[in-house]
Amino acid sequence: MLHYSTKHLSAKQSYKFLSGSIIPRPIAWVTTLNKAHDTVNAAPFSFFNAAASDIPLVTLSILRRNGEIKDTARNIIETNELVIHLVNDQVVESMNQTAASLKSDQSEIIVNKLDTTTSKTVKVPGITAAPIRMEARLHQYVPVKNHDDQIITDLFIIEITDFYFDEAVFDQESEYILPETFNPIARLAGNTYAHISNLFDLKRPN
Repeated sequence: MLHYSTKHLSAKQSYKFLSGSIIPRPIAWVTTLNKAHDTVNAAPFSFFNAAASDIPLVTLSILRRNGEIKDTARNIIETNELVIHLVNDQVVESMNQTAASLKSDQSEIIVNKLDTTTSKTVKVPGITAAPIRMEARLHQYVPVKNHDDQIITDLFIIEITDFYFDEAVFDQESEYILPETFNPIARLAGNTYAHISNLFDLKRPN
């Protein structure tokens, strides 16, 4: 096998190796509120996953660019609130457009003409077209530092307060999300995305 010691890798190589190996990854399409400008920001992130279920917790890691905190991370720290949306074919193009770099006082929601809906538990609105969304509050913030004590990633442990499911992707009787109907978009590396396919069951041992 090819071997690379991480102590000799550049940040770009580390990102490529991580994002290319840990696949597929779910996409958290996040809306937050910018208090200073009273604007709603939207941006996608794929360093995202479930963390606990006794309390419904997820993790969201927002990498810094050249040491600069991103708008979404700053907004979460300042307001403790966000809405996480999951992505399918119906919203993937809109999601991708919100990845563009805008000034902090500009709203990706307005620029991309996205319809929003009022949330029940948080002040941040949700994106109407997303098939699944989760209102959420900050549970724990961890500023991740490098070996020189510089913050390189803003890691958030997020508590979900409310779940919303499009009726088409949810079996109310069994309370199962229907993966084939949901047909989520997964993040790979670079500009590449994927669908789930060829589902199979495997019984766990006792």
